[in-house]
Amino acid sequence: MNPSRISTTMLGTATFLIAIAGCQTGSSDDAATADTLASNTSAEAPAAVQPAGDAMASGGMLDPGAASRDQLLALPGMNAAAADALITARPFENMVAVDGVLAKHMSQPERAAVYARLWKPIDLNTAKAEEILLIPGVGEKMKHEFEEYRPYRAMEQFRREMGKYVDKAEVARLERYVMIR
Repeated sequence: MNPSRISTTMLGTATFLIAIAGCQTGSSDDAATADTLASNTSAEAPAAVQPAGDAMASGGMLDPGAASRDQLLALPGMNAAAADALITARPFENMVAVDGVLAKHMSQPERAAVYARLWKPIDLNTAKAEEILLIPGVGEKMKHEFEEYRPYRAMEQFRREMGKYVDKAEVARLERYVMIR
């Protein structure tokens, strides 16, 4: 049998076994077996980096108070000085505090890019104007709309009220930045 055909067959078999192992609800030994199979069959395959669960805030955002240095450095626009400063300044009361740290190391457009993935959710009912304006894409008009409908009793109310001004995709994006206590 030709060597490239053997490699292709082995890769196909390994992929199949990994898929089957991933579909089973077993112990962590099953996951370890799948990982071992993957590493033994394809050294060229890149390893997937999963963010730590406790570093994830709502909406799939990284929590600035829990993200690792590596997670911070993986963010577009983040630099080592800013990442180190964030870690040193923990814990953060709110996003204004986070922004104060990052402002010493990054421009406003760089911070806005970082805030697309790094965020501590703000309370819709108590957030100050300064904090609402840190949400990427929110200006004075939208800030006013956030404040006008207080108190929010449920996220559905937020969706309904913001949906008067922006489309569903934008409401869903904005929802990643907020919460109701």
